[in-house]
Amino acid sequence: MTLAETFGVPYYAVIFTSLRTEREAREYDEAAQRMLDLVRQQPGFLGVESARGDNGLGVTVSYWASEEAILAWKEHPQHREIRERGRSTWYRQCTTRVSRVEREYSFGR
Repeated sequence: MTLAETFGVPYYAVIFTSLRTEREAREYDEAAQRMLDLVRQQPGFLGVESARGDNGLGVTVSYWASEEAILAWKEHPQHREIRERGRSTWYRQCTTRVSRVEREYSFGR
């Protein structure tokens, strides 16, 4: 995993937290890659960070220039289809949170 670039504030973060089921891991991985390729083409998309533990808990944070860009992605037909598949097959539980980032701090070597 790599960290996303930093952006000029303010911007928005969509925090998606999920618990996976044990089913269809290969199909899930393929769908996740398709969504990553697609989201990178969306106007207003700034970047993404994602991690998943061995216990199935995952956190993905996507960064956006505006709420309008977030809503456009939410309504994208392919994203909507995969989101419904996730709810019916791949996730035991999931939560999405949207926040406005007012400040950011970084450190790196």
